[in-house]
Parts: sequence; C-alpha cells; structure tokens
Amino acid sequence: MLPVASSGTIIEAESPVIWAMDRAERVLPYFEEKYPNDDRPRKAVEAARAWVRGETSLSDVRAAAFGAHAAARDAAKGSARAAARAAGHAAATAHVADHAPHAAAFADLAERERAKEGRKTVKA
Repeated sequence: MLPVASSGTIIEAESPVIWAMDRAERVLPYFEEKYPNDDRPRKAVEAARAWVRGETSLSDVRAAAFGAHAAARDAAKGSARAAARAAGHAAATAHVADHAPHAAAFADLAERERAKEGRKTVKA
C-alpha cells in the first residue's frame, strides 16, 4: 500500500495516482499496438490525469477504470491484457490508493509477457 496522508488532501491523494499512471502509460502501447481501435485503456489513463488536474469527477474516473478492465477481459492473454489491467488499476487509484501497486504489478507483468512474446519492451 502506498501512503496517503491522514489529512487526505487532494494534493496528497494525487501522488499515488500520478505514480500509477506513469507506470501504466509506459506499457499502454502494448495494448494499443494489438488493439488500435480500442481506446478504453487510454481513456482510463486520460481520465485519471484529468482528475489530478481537477477537470473531471471521481465517478467519471471510476467508469473509465471499469472500461479499461473490460478491455482487458476482451483482450487475448499476454502483454496487451496486462497493459489494459495496469491502466484500469491506475485510474482506480484515484478512488482507492491501494490500486497503485496493482497498476505497477500489471505493468511489470506486461513487460514480462512482452519479452516472452519476443517483442521489444519499453525502456524504463
């Protein structure tokens, strides 16, 4: 679990969201390469970024997170599915900070799956 200060201010709550988004966004091309017409994971990351900027509601971010997870369910196993899961958990971090480590874990899984697929991985 990532620490969120007990005061719960929005600025403090943003930190795990930004960290999770950065992790997920790094592997998002794995999904987009395989499913170029499915923008649900990208929309989840964009919604989370908009929430950090105060431009969208938490309910909109949650809906986008659910969309990314639906895209993951629709995707074949492998790096694309893991990348979509990373995006879903990154967006869900806006609602519950405990999702941040899951975003990182799925981003790491996407990297491992990508390597197994014999494809080039992103640089950290």
